[in-house]
Amino acid sequence: MRTARTKSVVTVYSRPGCHLCEEAKAEIESAGCDGEFTLEEVNIDDDPLLLERYQYDIPVVLINGIKAFKHRVDPRDFKRKLHRLRNSKFEIRNSKSPLTH
Repeated sequence: MRTARTKSVVTVYSRPGCHLCEEAKAEIESAGCDGEFTLEEVNIDDDPLLLERYQYDIPVVLINGIKAFKHRVDPRDFKRKLHRLRNSKFEIRNSKSPLTH
């Protein structure tokens, strides 16, 4: 069942000691979207495939499985993309050409 009130899932691919990752998480928290999403942090060092894919590109931020940011996050853009992609987990999850920015 689709619902516009379902929380989005924001995933941050990061690793310990990554200052850009800490900055990205702080920008996400400052976007004024409290209660609209669940934040998941994934340590790429724990998964060889993620490490190979993102080793030099962290942080990578996904909203409902859609790549939304790499390296830096702007709070205004985060809020806009969060609202735009709110229902994407229902509509785009299996798309072969996800939105990337």
